[in-house]
Amino acid sequence: MNKEKIIEKLTSYFEAEPERKFAVAELVEKLEMTGAGQFKFVVQALTQMEHDKKIALDAEGNFSYLAPAQTSDMSGIFHANDRGYGFVTVDPEQPDYFINPTATLSALNGDEVKVEEIAPGDPAINKRPEGKIVEILSHSLTQVVGEFQTDEDENLPNGILGTVRLKDKKLSNFRFLLEDKGLHPVAGEVVLAEISAYPSAALPGLLKGVATKIIGNINDPGMDILEIVYEHEIPHEFPEDVMEQAEAIPDHVTDQDKEGRIDLTDQPLVTIDSIESKDLDDAVNVWKLPNGNYHLGVHIADVSHYVVPGTPLDREAFERGTSVYLTDRVIPMLPPKLSNGICSLNPHVERCAMTCEMEIDQEGHVVNHKIFPSLIKSTERMTYIAINKIVESQDEKTMERYRELVPMFQDMADLHKILLKMRKRRGAIEFEDTEAKIIVDEKGHPIDIELRQRGTSERMVESFMLAANETVAAHYHKLNVPFVYRIHETPKPEKIDTFFEMLGGLGVEVTGKKTEIKPKMLQGILKKVAGKPEEAMVSTMLLRSMQQAKYSPQPLGHFGIAADDYTHFTSPIRRYPDLMVHRLIRYYLENGIGEDAQAKYVDQLDEITTHSSEAERRGIDAERDTDAMKKAEFMAEHVGEEFDAVVSSVTKFGMFIALPNTVEGLIHISEIKDDYYEYLEKQLALVGRRTKQTYRIGQPLRVKLINVNAEQKQIDFTLAEPGKAPKSDLLDGVELPDRRPNRRNDHQQHGRGNFQHGRKRPAGKKNFKGNNHSNRTHSRGGSQRNFKSNQQHH
Repeated sequence: MNKEKIIEKLTSYFEAEPERKFAVAELVEKLEMTGAGQFKFVVQALTQMEHDKKIALDAEGNFSYLAPAQTSDMSGIFHANDRGYGFVTVDPEQPDYFINPTATLSALNGDEVKVEEIAPGDPAINKRPEGKIVEILSHSLTQVVGEFQTDEDENLPNGILGTVRLKDKKLSNFRFLLEDKGLHPVAGEVVLAEISAYPSAALPGLLKGVATKIIGNINDPGMDILEIVYEHEIPHEFPEDVMEQAEAIPDHVTDQDKEGRIDLTDQPLVTIDSIESKDLDDAVNVWKLPNGNYHLGVHIADVSHYVVPGTPLDREAFERGTSVYLTDRVIPMLPPKLSNGICSLNPHVERCAMTCEMEIDQEGHVVNHKIFPSLIKSTERMTYIAINKIVESQDEKTMERYRELVPMFQDMADLHKILLKMRKRRGAIEFEDTEAKIIVDEKGHPIDIELRQRGTSERMVESFMLAANETVAAHYHKLNVPFVYRIHETPKPEKIDTFFEMLGGLGVEVTGKKTEIKPKMLQGILKKVAGKPEEAMVSTMLLRSMQQAKYSPQPLGHFGIAADDYTHFTSPIRRYPDLMVHRLIRYYLENGIGEDAQAKYVDQLDEITTHSSEAERRGIDAERDTDAMKKAEFMAEHVGEEFDAVVSSVTKFGMFIALPNTVEGLIHISEIKDDYYEYLEKQLALVGRRTKQTYRIGQPLRVKLINVNAEQKQIDFTLAEPGKAPKSDLLDGVELPDRRPNRRNDHQQHGRGNFQHGRKRPAGKKNFKGNNHSNRTHSRGGSQRNFKSNQQHH
């Protein structure tokens, strides 16, 4: 049971008997968490509840309930908007508090603040509660990165060298003054500066700081991406002691490394990756057994053999948490000596591995398995392209080149079909997604956006990795030992309520109880709308209803792939949780699973999983920012051109659209000039009052690019063919408020907002050059976002 679930249950106990005092021991008994190591989780939950002023601790060590009226001081996280206003999240289950620009107390985005309610909300009319910030408890932002600038005509205060140009839209209302206390950059240099003074009532728009590092010149190739790396505080330079340790590791497997390993070097096995991959962390082999079942071997680089606890390498890998992929570069979790060398399963050389062997029947069930350290030698480095030529198009030249391995590849394709059918039978939800690879020149300027279709080989490897991840997780869950799991919890009830309301508006009938949501039920909804006009809208809304996957010491299962147990075992070169899973496997093999053995890691896993989830989110945010910037830069050369697009999201201030090449942008409401459009939140639609023209998710459009701001990652479109939208009766029976005559200003007050990636994207085949159009697909080498990133198969 994770902390959130424990708090939920504890809250129900306190609310049921608000006058009663509870001892910790009594609460532990009620929760049935008396096992080794579980006590700590209960104490952590109680500490959190006390910090949030939900309960109080008396002198005897007993806890009592604090009624809501007693919690006058509410704390939460401030989310800034570039127009000055913002929102405070106090309770994720409740609406955020709207904060007027005059009531922010100059808080910055991400700050922890104390908020006071000044007006209640009204759910009936979709009105948020309003609040004002009364205290800033802690600042999220401690450093900034940007171009140092000077202006000889400007009278700067004494002790100020110049200003730092901030690109973040949420800091657009603030000016950063660089103090004469640190480094002295010259104009045009990009600096890292620590904040020494935050905005105040006296100086509401000013930040001050000291330059701590000169990163380079603003015109240096790749500087724009490096700025994003620093903005997200992603470690990207390996400390000296880490590099020294890496260099000391032999570049070959020694006799000592082989001790305690099962020798599989006589088995044919292959790596299957994209052409550009350098860190090959998984190899597979398959053969048909005499009883009709299949043998599946998944062999993963044994990184934990080289990265051991308490060493500089382990410290740095933990801090980074994950490799980060940013357009033309990778910020690796491990130094290249390991990631591309001794830990990479390069062909024809011995490598240390952690193996999961499975026997899988014709129904896709794992009927036997073994998990053990091994010694392997990859027979061949295969690519997705080559495998697809063999199993899809039976290309004679490719089949001849790999003729000895072709029977195994055919068995792999057959096993993949079995595993895929099994996952669909149990209700796994498949979202089709596409992913782009941005091609840049030697100066880092984007020159193309490549789209790749996932073929049988990509899906095949995904099936095998899923099988191994589930098998390993189920094995250690059954042993009931401390372990690291990848979890994806059931969608929250309020999200499902909204989703089902939307389905009702579309006339989509749902079978089953919404209070007992199962993956199979949601999979059935997607089947009902497949191929219909509302498919894109339903798929997008379902995706938004899902929770975010994360790491946890608690085996809560994976809702999206309908798995009772799931972990990340298959990518220890680039993900710390996988490395930790290998470490735990080895530890239990060597030390057993007794209570004393379990005690070593039980207190560490909560911190490890929490930090790993945060590092993953940090990396994904940096990847998204980089992609958005490069896509905007690419589109800057196409202003004035027209494109086919689809509506990917609808808001009260306009609609976001996606081009076939995955570029996304906004058509602001002020650009839809042929009528006054009402926003219907439940239907996610914009409907014209007079014309009844309607814009909804998934709707095809012809658009014209009118503006690009690459620095702000902002792309603006207008309708190329206004007046051609389909009509609907969605406004029939809706009581419409009076509107001011100045329609443009009225709509513009809503602001632009920021588009969140992850909408369902359109299909197509070619990239566009000028007015040609294109599409992209997901590739295993990418960052695997949204629900795909929730699965993180490899």
